[in-house]
Amino acid sequence: MVMSSQDEHRKARRWGIFFKSLTFLYLFVVLMMFNPGMWGSSGISVSAPHVALVDLKGMIADDTEASADRLVAGLRDAFKAEHSKGIILRVNSPGGSPVQSGLVYREVQRLKKEYPEKKVYAVITDLGASGAYYIAASADEIYADPASLVGSIGVVSDGFGFVGTMEKLGVERRVYTSGTNKAMLDPFQPEDPKQKEFFAGILADVHQQFIDAVKEGRGDRIKDDDVVFSGLFWSGRQALELGLIDGLASPGQVAREIIGEEKMVDYTPRVSPLEAFTGRLGVAMADRVMAMLGIGTVSLK
Repeated sequence: MVMSSQDEHRKARRWGIFFKSLTFLYLFVVLMMFNPGMWGSSGISVSAPHVALVDLKGMIADDTEASADRLVAGLRDAFKAEHSKGIILRVNSPGGSPVQSGLVYREVQRLKKEYPEKKVYAVITDLGASGAYYIAASADEIYADPASLVGSIGVVSDGFGFVGTMEKLGVERRVYTSGTNKAMLDPFQPEDPKQKEFFAGILADVHQQFIDAVKEGRGDRIKDDDVVFSGLFWSGRQALELGLIDGLASPGQVAREIIGEEKMVDYTPRVSPLEAFTGRLGVAMADRVMAMLGIGTVSLK
């Protein structure tokens, strides 16, 4: 009886520790979710002259750290700041959604007209490709490291076809639609030449929008249209020769030597670790499911 009583006591104590830990974890998560100030925000008030910094980092997509909503919020605060003498958009991204990229591009153009006294400098670190370069082209000037990868002005949509596999397995595909092309790009059916041509036209149109934005932003600084807009990418040194960038410099060099301010203040909206984790997990799961089904998305990457 004594041994049984001691055993029950130990079990009760373990369960007590477990529930206390669970309660602590719950409170910690709630604190992170409802107190974003713990992790920083774009609501910064600085009374001394400074350079406003906004980070474009990672895949450009809705509900990511590089979404249009987050980038636009940071850029607006950076422009509105009374003592900001210039804005540096620090770029390290492979690209992503053409919609999100276009939204940021147009907002930068609008803000430049609203605050003509403040210039925007895009500074590419490791990577400024595709949709990231789309956004960078909205800046007054673009800088990069000699070893940065720059360019990739093109559009891609990829997927898989499972027709042959289904035939070998003896699986029959059944799909019912009320429109002739409603099941277009179905990976379980043979490609239709007319639908393929139609989709190629969509990609070409999105590519042309990308080209028009770069030409608007860069003007006659672009040296060779045929090569530059082919989807290729180059090192920072090669990109300078092609007119894709204006010089070779780091964010710190641009702040000190071009804008003329040593102090930099980060206006990038921050996310809590929980939000960042769940966002990345959701995007990764969606991408994996779409890849498994062979469903392609239009991307600037």
